[in-house]
Amino acid sequence: MIRVLLVDDQQLVRAGLRMLCESAGDISVVGEVGNGLEAVRHAERLHPDVILMDLRMPVLDGTAATERILRARPSTRIVVLTTFDDDEHLYPALLAGACGFLVKDTAPANLLDAVRRAAAGESAFSPGVLGRLVDRAVTARTDTAPSVDLSGVTDREREVLALVGAGLSNGEIAEKLSLGVTTVKTHVANLMTKTDTSNRVRLAVLAAHNGLV
Repeated sequence: MIRVLLVDDQQLVRAGLRMLCESAGDISVVGEVGNGLEAVRHAERLHPDVILMDLRMPVLDGTAATERILRARPSTRIVVLTTFDDDEHLYPALLAGACGFLVKDTAPANLLDAVRRAAAGESAFSPGVLGRLVDRAVTARTDTAPSVDLSGVTDREREVLALVGAGLSNGEIAEKLSLGVTTVKTHVANLMTKTDTSNRVRLAVLAAHNGLV
């Protein structure tokens, strides 16, 4: 079971999320809170696998709560779930360590898929969000931009890196390249090691910087 903590200052939103999560056979809601400070406390006590985190909340906002939680428990996966689909909220949340960013009009099936992807170590974004990150990286690319040596990356790993940059999940990459999902996960892990990259978002940006997207 994937253990999920719900963090949102609106009780009705939390109730809807709880009903949705509990309708899935592999997701268990272990707690729900209405502000960032309580999220920090409950994360320490409940050890959830995934936290669905609102951004604008009283006492402590979601970005600050994300940073505090991950400082204490780096293995926790935090997916931002917010009304605000704009760069002003996106980039601070990702810098704080969130592994995903969803808007609240995300389809229920996509939200459940995002929870599963986060628990599996992948990133989870609403359509267009990862594309904006990559587009920004492409726009910012210059001759003097820091580059990563890809000489140790195999041809297959380059293919995987390009597809990560295009926003595909491990399952989608496996289907496109006719590989097993476990094999794709191994390639992604090897890419992170070889490029000293800590997460999937940075791999996607790296793909853009190197002209693979």
